[in-house]
Amino acid sequence: MGKEEVRLAKRFYGWPEDAQFLVPDGVYESFRNGIGNRGRALRDDWSKTFAAYKSLDAQAAREVETLLQGKLPEQWDRELPSFPVDEKGLATRDASAKELNAIAKTVPWLIGGAGDLSPSTKTAFTDAKALEADDPGGRVMHFGVREHAMGAIVNGLVLSKLRAFGATFLTFSDYMRPSIRLAALMEIPVFHVFTHDSIGLGEDGPTHQPIEQLVALRAIPNIVVLRPADANEVREAYKVIMALTDRPACLVLSRQKLPIFDRSRYASADGLARGAYVLAGSDNPQVILIASGSEVQLCISAYEALKQEGIAGRVVSMPSWELFEKQDRHYREEILPPSVKARVTVEAGAVIGWDRYAGPEGTMIGMHTFGDSAPGTSVMRKFGFVADRVLQAAKDQIAKHVESAGKRP
Repeated sequence: MGKEEVRLAKRFYGWPEDAQFLVPDGVYESFRNGIGNRGRALRDDWSKTFAAYKSLDAQAAREVETLLQGKLPEQWDRELPSFPVDEKGLATRDASAKELNAIAKTVPWLIGGAGDLSPSTKTAFTDAKALEADDPGGRVMHFGVREHAMGAIVNGLVLSKLRAFGATFLTFSDYMRPSIRLAALMEIPVFHVFTHDSIGLGEDGPTHQPIEQLVALRAIPNIVVLRPADANEVREAYKVIMALTDRPACLVLSRQKLPIFDRSRYASADGLARGAYVLAGSDNPQVILIASGSEVQLCISAYEALKQEGIAGRVVSMPSWELFEKQDRHYREEILPPSVKARVTVEAGAVIGWDRYAGPEGTMIGMHTFGDSAPGTSVMRKFGFVADRVLQAAKDQIAKHVESAGKRP
C-alpha cells in the first residue's frame, strides 16, 4: 500500500497513525475469557483422552495403532464363511450379509448402513446397535432416503480412519455418483453394497431395474466394481474389498437366488481376485462364454449342453473388468486367447464396453431397452436371458468362424 496509504487507512478507522503494532486494552482479557478458556478446556479433554489411550492394555493399544495406520487386524478373515454346493442357491445379497457380519466380528472399526433399505440390502449387523444421537458407539447407520448424503458421510468416516460402507439398490447409485466419484478422486477405500442388480429383481419394474448403472460405475476412474456370480465369489470379493487402500469399491449383488457352483467340478472362486478366470472348460475351446453375476449360470448351462454334443467350450466368470485389466498381458491372453474369435458375452445390463471382450466378431447378449414389471424369472425370459439363447449364440459363433476360416485362401 505504501506508507502514506497505510497512514490514511489508519486515520479512516480511527487507529493511531504512528503505531507500528498495537494491542488495545481489553483484547487480552477478551481472548482469555473467550477462545482462550474454550481452547484450554479442549486441550484438557484431549490430554485426558491421550492419557487413557496410553493406559490401554497391549491388545487394545495394538488395535488402535492398526486402525490409525489403516491396516487390517491379523487374521481378520478367519470368520468368513464358505458355502456348500446348492443348486437352489442363495441370493448374493444374502451371502453378503453373512460375510459382512463375519467381518464385523474381527474388524471393530467397520461401520455402515443403508439408505432406508437395510432389510432389502441385508447390511445391518446382527450383533450391533444403531448409531443414535445419544449413543455414538453404534455401528449400524440409518442414513434415510438420501443416497448422495450417505456417500458423503461414509467418505468422511473413511477419511477419519474408520472403514465405512453404504448400501442401496443399484439403480439408486445414480443419486450418489458425485460422492462415489469424490471417493475415487481422494483415493479412499470406501465401499458400497448395491443390491437388486438387474432386471432379475422382478416386480418392482423398470424404475428399479438397472440398465446403464453398471456401465456408469465402470466408467469412473480408480474404482473397482465387482459383480459376483455365486456366494463363494461374494466371499472372495470381500477379501479384495477389505484389502483395498487407495480406491473405492462397489459390490453388485442379486436379489434372486443364484446356484452355488460345485467347485470340485469347476475352478475355485479365488480366481475372482484377478477380475476374470476360467470357471469351466477346455484348454482349446471352440467358443468362449463370458459373463458376470447371475448370467454366469446361463453360460454354465450352455457349456454343459455343448459338452454333451462334443463341442469344446469355455466359461469365463468376469466379476471385475478393473481387476482383469490390471493383470499382465500373458494372463489376460491365457483367459481370453486372441486366437479364439468365437465369443459370447452375457450380462443383464447395457452392452456398452463388452465389445472389448467379445471382439469385433463376437456376440453380446444384453439389454437395449428398459425392463418390465413381472416376476424376475419371467422378465429374464422375456428379454432372452435363458440358457437356450446362450447355447444357440455359441453354436452360431462357432459356425460363423468355421465358415469364415473355410473362405480364407
